[in-house]
Amino acid sequence: MPTVSMSGVPDPLPEGLHVLDVREQVEWDAGHIEGAQHVPLGELTQRLDELPEGQVLVVCKVGGRSGQAVAWLHQQGHDVVNLDGGMLEWEAAGRPMVSETGQPPAVV
Repeated sequence: MPTVSMSGVPDPLPEGLHVLDVREQVEWDAGHIEGAQHVPLGELTQRLDELPEGQVLVVCKVGGRSGQAVAWLHQQGHDVVNLDGGMLEWEAAGRPMVSETGQPPAVV
């Protein structure tokens, strides 16, 4: 399964790299990567046609759910990479996030 650590993720993210967040709605609302697409893991098979062409960086809280998503998407022929450490590592690295709650963004 293709995986990248935070140290391997350029800041800012390169043009054309799509970010897919597979966490649940409450997690997304609390804090996510600006410009990311939200498709909870449980909805991924039904919403596969919403994914764009090109490379996709898949994220969740720690890397487990996104790892499952990457394995399945890879089987479907998508160019996908799992973010090892997930949003916890993203936040720890001081990378920017946005929130849908009106509160400062956080990983929950």
